[in-house]
Amino acid sequence: MAKPFNRILITGAAGDLGGKLREGLAPLANHLRLADRMPIPDLQAHEEGLTFDLSDEAATIGATRDVDAIVHFGGASRERVWNDVLDSTIRGSYHIYEGARKHGVKRVIYASSIHAVGYHASDSHIDTQAPVRPDSLYGVSKCFVEALSSLYWNKFGIETACLRIVSCFPEPADRRMLGSWLSYDDCIRLVASCLTANYVGHSTIFGVSDNRAKLVDNSKAAHLGFVPQDSSEPYRAQVEATTEPLDPMAATTRHLGGWFVDLGHPDDETAR
Repeated sequence: MAKPFNRILITGAAGDLGGKLREGLAPLANHLRLADRMPIPDLQAHEEGLTFDLSDEAATIGATRDVDAIVHFGGASRERVWNDVLDSTIRGSYHIYEGARKHGVKRVIYASSIHAVGYHASDSHIDTQAPVRPDSLYGVSKCFVEALSSLYWNKFGIETACLRIVSCFPEPADRRMLGSWLSYDDCIRLVASCLTANYVGHSTIFGVSDNRAKLVDNSKAAHLGFVPQDSSEPYRAQVEATTEPLDPMAATTRHLGGWFVDLGHPDDETAR
């Protein structure tokens, strides 16, 4: 059976999630173009590795040539000083969308983050249409790319699924993650669903597994076809036995962004 895509570009492919997607998305494409600031190890026959920084306009736009879809997981992976966020995520993502526009790429899957809405209350059970409330410069950069992708959908017809990933790790590490965890396998299912959905338009979906405690509401993203298969419940007893209960009065408990709401300005930290 023919694969749905000839070539998919994955940015951030040398990272933890990028590596999982590299393996998990292989059944969908004849070729994977893997891009990162760091060299891509152990390239396979169906893979092509490119090493460049997303702030490099020519290299980034060049990487989008002759691809059918872009899985954009590159950029700052956590709170960073402003210039790093500006170059890697804001400028870099603009270069990705300009490449898509110039080379006729019609679908992008973007790794956004819960930190785009991190100052919403944890008990508000927001859906994907809640207004942005970033908790950090990292979160601000995610809001920027969500807005940029909206523009490129409305003006240029480039579809984007913005994935507000909550906590994607091998297993839940603390009690907060019992409600926020996204398994690696569900992350692959999430991206694959958005790549193969009949219609994406400009959509936002929360990246979270089928946990018993659901921090967010994904019902308005049902058209993307993501059905999580994993849950944090098998880890609950271990997590509760080895970690302290959450303080209900702490800002980190009361807000979706968790410990990000307690961070100061990263440029101040660097200057010390």
